[in-house]
Amino acid sequence: MKQFIAALPKVELHLHIEGTLEPELMFALAERNGIKLPYADVAALRAAYDFHNLQSFLDLYYQGAAVLQTEQDFFDLTWAYLSRCQAQHVVHTELFFDPQTHLSRGIEMGTVIRGISRALDQAQTQWGISSCLILCFLRHLSQEDALATLEAALPYLDKIQGVGLDSSELGNPPSKFSEVFARASALGLKAVAHAGEEGPASYIWEALDQLKVCRIDHGVRSVDDPRLIARLAEEQIPLTVCPLSNTRLKVFDKMADHNLLQLLDQDVCVTVNSDDPAYFGGYLQENFEALARDLKASREQLRQLALNGVQASWLPVSRKKTLIAEILMLP
Repeated sequence: MKQFIAALPKVELHLHIEGTLEPELMFALAERNGIKLPYADVAALRAAYDFHNLQSFLDLYYQGAAVLQTEQDFFDLTWAYLSRCQAQHVVHTELFFDPQTHLSRGIEMGTVIRGISRALDQAQTQWGISSCLILCFLRHLSQEDALATLEAALPYLDKIQGVGLDSSELGNPPSKFSEVFARASALGLKAVAHAGEEGPASYIWEALDQLKVCRIDHGVRSVDDPRLIARLAEEQIPLTVCPLSNTRLKVFDKMADHNLLQLLDQDVCVTVNSDDPAYFGGYLQENFEALARDLKASREQLRQLALNGVQASWLPVSRKKTLIAEILMLP
């Protein structure tokens, strides 16, 4: 099964580039930039990766992001992730970045985008890995801050394909950001949003109807609303589900409790992704393997999940057809 998963051409649609910051690279960048980390070594930092909910993770996530200072730092971070994509046969990735995390530290928007984009371009040239870049707004901050962030990104719109919404979900409904998403739509940007991870199914309705998103990130709480499940299935609205993340953040107590296959059985276009893999114990290969091991997902279920990833992507139709054919041909 591991060999089958390794051979699958895989697409990743829910990946926070700051969440790929492995402890070794965090320490290396901290040293390069003269930053003192509150951990003695890599082992001590890894020991801190014992989260009890989303907020406990975010606290460490934002602390870790402080080592990212220069364009080269953002290049190195992104290149490390793309190298793992190449090793795991991830052929296309649509990744998030959180500019507010960096702007608030005095890092310029151009520094962030140029570093990430240079790595994306190099991966396309060197390995044929295609990509899209999604600017995420931090939902625990104000809509005014999000609007200012979008304004700061205007000189770099040729590098950005979409906008998203992430960070602390509870108490920060999607409707809070309707104006900035309308502005992004007017600029020709696609839209996605985190909803229904820790927040209720009603947040998914808000994301669809008020933010006009084309995909829901996470969305596992959709099972609480049969009417919503029917809509997701009928309209084939993709859910970008992150199994290892959901278990590490206690959305589910253990992988065997995860509802991903239940969603798949209900004809929802559910996809597999790694979210913040440096913190949650695995990249895309490991997430697929966890489904096979702990949920006893069959080869055909894993194949369908890979197909769903291609269908849910922003790839051109011609590339989708090629990848679909490759996935279907795998024995």
